[in-house]
Amino acid sequence: DQGVPVIAYDRLIEDENALYITFDNIGVGRLQAEVIYDLVPEGNYVIIKGNQADANADFLREGYEEVIGEAVTAGDITIVGETYTDNWDPNLAQTEMEQFLTENNNEVDAVLSENDGMATGVVAALEAQGLAGEVPVPGQDGDQAALNRVALGTQSVSVWKDARELGTAAGEAAVALCANPDITAVEGTEDFDSPGGNTMTSILLEPIPITQENLNVVLEAGWIDEATLCQGVESGSVDVCP
Repeated sequence: DQGVPVIAYDRLIEDENALYITFDNIGVGRLQAEVIYDLVPEGNYVIIKGNQADANADFLREGYEEVIGEAVTAGDITIVGETYTDNWDPNLAQTEMEQFLTENNNEVDAVLSENDGMATGVVAALEAQGLAGEVPVPGQDGDQAALNRVALGTQSVSVWKDARELGTAAGEAAVALCANPDITAVEGTEDFDSPGGNTMTSILLEPIPITQENLNVVLEAGWIDEATLCQGVESGSVDVCP
């Protein structure tokens, strides 16, 4: 209210006077769903969403819809379970997945899990039924355990959002706002329609989907070391694990 610029760093502030800087979370959902849909273009899907009070959970779901919506309408994909998960809790996600497997007699062909933490629980539930590695599961954040699962083949993709890139963008924006408090004058901004009906001035960074084919990206970036990435992975089964 006093004209001091505010940066909403990776969490939405529902005020059009704040500069919202984050990764494109709708895009994250779209990237997750594209990988899974390429693997399973028809069948029974389960969707494990994050915390209902977090706008990102719905942004991700919106990205899913862009990819699988038509297939759902056509009847090629049936969503046999969908739920929000309080606090994005991996243990709750495991319980939810166990319940969906029970309700559907294990007849689940693919899962859309909104982050790597919840994917931990989902994969544990699948593993208990002998389905880990058979039912594709995505995540996001580039968690080290998740990247190891990608190398092992029990998780199909982790969408990586390099925090260093986010921090750099926020720092550059802060310096620019010290010189000129007009958030619309910051380089790289675009309009973003928020769930609260506000048109936000935003910087939306591009995430990177990490699959077995490009695990070298996180390795070369120093995000994870080879020993952690390749723990338990059969030698030569993926290029980065000799």
